[in-house]
Amino acid sequence: QDSPLKAVQMLWVNLIMDTLASLALATEPPTEALLLRRPYGRDHPLVSGTMLRNILGHAAYQLLVIFTLLFAGQSRGQGQGTGDRGQGT
Repeated sequence: QDSPLKAVQMLWVNLIMDTLASLALATEPPTEALLLRRPYGRDHPLVSGTMLRNILGHAAYQLLVIFTLLFAGQSRGQGQGTGDRGQGT
């Protein structure tokens, strides 16, 4: 079987993903308070309550937009060129 991505394509994907991740980490300079605070313990959650609310809120917003476009677009598009699309009969 042939691989869906060739070696050069895999390298490009890796380069782009690593570049975006490093930019995300490097955009905000560390503050003095951040550098002086003690590390979190092992029993602290990785995702805080505020982060979880933001993630769920954004997911709900995206679902709302997607479903609105899906169903509103479907109802607005009925009867407008749904038949033969210029392909000769």
